[in-house]
Amino acid sequence: MHSLEKAWERYKEAHRAKAVQIGVVELAPEILDQIDQTVKHTKDLTQTLEPYVVSEETEKVTQSLEIILASALHLDASDIHIQPSEANARLRLRLDGVLQDIIFFNLRTYHLLLSRIKLLSGIKLNVHDRAQDGRYTVRLKDQDMEVRTSMLPEPYGESIVMRLLNPKEISIGLEDLGMQKPVFDLMVKELEKPNGMILNTGPTGSGKTTTLYSFLKRISTPDINIVTIEDPIEYHLKGVTQTQVDKDRGYSFDNGLRSILRQDPDVILVGEIRDYETAEIAMHAALTGHLVFSTLHTNDAAGTIPRLIDLGIKPNIIAPAINVAMAQRLVRRLCTYCREESKLAGEELAFIELHLKTLPKIYEKPDFTSTTVWHEKGCEKCNYTGFQGRIGIFEVFIIDDLLERLILEDPSEARVRKAAEDQSMLTMQQDGILKIFKGITSFAEVERVTGE
Repeated sequence: MHSLEKAWERYKEAHRAKAVQIGVVELAPEILDQIDQTVKHTKDLTQTLEPYVVSEETEKVTQSLEIILASALHLDASDIHIQPSEANARLRLRLDGVLQDIIFFNLRTYHLLLSRIKLLSGIKLNVHDRAQDGRYTVRLKDQDMEVRTSMLPEPYGESIVMRLLNPKEISIGLEDLGMQKPVFDLMVKELEKPNGMILNTGPTGSGKTTTLYSFLKRISTPDINIVTIEDPIEYHLKGVTQTQVDKDRGYSFDNGLRSILRQDPDVILVGEIRDYETAEIAMHAALTGHLVFSTLHTNDAAGTIPRLIDLGIKPNIIAPAINVAMAQRLVRRLCTYCREESKLAGEELAFIELHLKTLPKIYEKPDFTSTTVWHEKGCEKCNYTGFQGRIGIFEVFIIDDLLERLILEDPSEARVRKAAEDQSMLTMQQDGILKIFKGITSFAEVERVTGE
């Protein structure tokens, strides 16, 4: 008998049936141990899953969900995608920000998995024509992991995306984010201030929430009251009062923020500023003795000011309220086991030369004409991708007297960016280039995430 099948024999059916009813999947220790031993990369997962997803036994097919979850956790996947087509369904995992194919399987298996995931997530089984969201818990050996489920109707069924909220993400501290030392020192200083606003910008999946959580962890002490409003709560933080948007009950970002201000908070985290009402209340809180963290969707740090003005906030409110505007992306780390030395090509040299021209003097400029750089190759250690893990690239500026005057006079994005660079702001591209020369990431990766 296959070792994984033996593990299943020891896994009691009663536990599994109970788990489905209460929205909890319990991953038995023997299953996790077996996956840890057998699944080293995605090819192993494909081979492990195949007998389960093609089986005629309904029980065996439903067991494949546990294998998928355990393997996704083991491989550090952030998302699981299951998408139906006319002939079959496709399973993909998002690893280090990039989707990778795992296996194609028949539609019978897809429908069985769809029903089980819906039941687990508290999603209506008989609704197929509109988007639905849900959530369930994966119970591990010594902790729980939350899974956010999204269903979206498609021509051949419903697309399933499961976001894995791995608790180890909240163990990341400020010192682990990958900030250059001057940026790190600046943020440490800013986090010591009792009031004002720190805004972090970037697209979905760029690590904004992880960064803000690292800020909360840095300043969290028994003598301050930290309250959050999130949509949804992604990770549970010790010593922090966390609340969640509930539109059906009228608990929106703006209403929730009003309620939070009656809770005598010292520090407030607003998951995202999306509208005028939320922005206005958050700004008022920052001006009245609270330290406020939040996020915006803009392309870069300089875009923060024009975005707030677009929402209807007056420049004379923005200037004194904001302490820090920052932006970030995540680049994949080169695998140190297989990365290869390389020389920069013509276009790469031109890109680097362009961005290093304005590198602030507080950073040491690399000799890009002779320094060796690295690129990805791929080996068993990195699942043949050439990369292992991710690290942030950042740009951060403070609202000093010059920028405060500029915001009041002409807060165009170009002028804000120029003033921030004059303030010695390191851009995301420059941060990425410095990490290229340290062998942390590749030129292609920086180019990919910054869109240049």
